[in-house]
Amino acid sequence: MSAFARRAVRVAIGALLFAVLAWALWHARSPQRGANRAAARPDTVAAGLKAVRLYFAAPSGDSLVGEARDLVEGGTLHDRVTALVAELDRGPLHANAVAALPAGTSVLHVYLDDRGQMTLDLSRAFVQGFHGGSTAEYLAIASLVRTVADNVPEVKRLLLVCGGEPLSTLGGHLPLDRPIDVSDWP
Repeated sequence: MSAFARRAVRVAIGALLFAVLAWALWHARSPQRGANRAAARPDTVAAGLKAVRLYFAAPSGDSLVGEARDLVEGGTLHDRVTALVAELDRGPLHANAVAALPAGTSVLHVYLDDRGQMTLDLSRAFVQGFHGGSTAEYLAIASLVRTVADNVPEVKRLLLVCGGEPLSTLGGHLPLDRPIDVSDWP
């Protein structure tokens, strides 16, 4: 085959590829297909993100402060709760709040029964990293309970476990040996 013929074949193949790509792009962006795709997704601007509300301690230490964030939508309950606790551990993004959970707290396991009781198994850092009195203990538990209750509405009661072991208390002031009724934590 001559150099001229090889060049002509290359140009023809390139033109064919260009035409196929142009058709595919046009077909993907046609108004009818775009309308169907938009209807399938509830939020095209933040596809894959979910608005959540996290609760941190107020700087004064007398209440909780809510903070809205967008998190990547998790597929499983474990993924969603893990992401929430990871954000609580990360701390607030604004100066009007402070982290209430002991540093390094993470989720080991999550189980939700058919009556709405969630068993949340946290890392040992939850207990080992806690240094505070009754107010700090209240704010740590309240931060966790409010965040989970607001973002996982099927949770009615929350049982905290640490490293697979039952907790009797975090700092000696609040009993954690039985499930917490989330409606008691406004």
